[in-house]
Amino acid sequence: MRRKLKTKPKIQPDYTYDSEKVSKFINYVMQSGKKSTARGVVYRAFEDIKEKTKNSSPLEIFETALKNTGPTMEVRARRVGGANYQIPREVRPERRQFLSMKWIVDAARNGKGKPMHVKLADEIIAASNNEGEAVKKRENTHKMAEANKAFAHFAW
Repeated sequence: MRRKLKTKPKIQPDYTYDSEKVSKFINYVMQSGKKSTARGVVYRAFEDIKEKTKNSSPLEIFETALKNTGPTMEVRARRVGGANYQIPREVRPERRQFLSMKWIVDAARNGKGKPMHVKLADEIIAASNNEGEAVKKRENTHKMAEANKAFAHFAW
């Protein structure tokens, strides 16, 4: 008999933009439990986005960036008859959002020489314009899935 699905706790929207996605993004930026620091970094990044793009709503640019960096297909390793195959699979919406946010934060962290809020703002703006490290990561993931399409029949 199957066990019950675990109910995920409802995440509270952040208090400035009233968005659950921004709240989740703050949690991904956070390191060592320093949430107020992460919140400050994200909000300053949003202010930088507002200044650089001359757009009144940095939330729209953030949403576009998430949409542009979210992968639709990915590869998962599966062992069949002693051999490991990379099997292309469709990505669930929750995982798509997680990967998108993770790739944006990782790309910003890998940048050198600027404060985190500036690197984060630059990466979000680049992602909203379909360029930048996070978009490259998505393209590579799609290429891997396309290259391994022949093993799709092994999917479970």
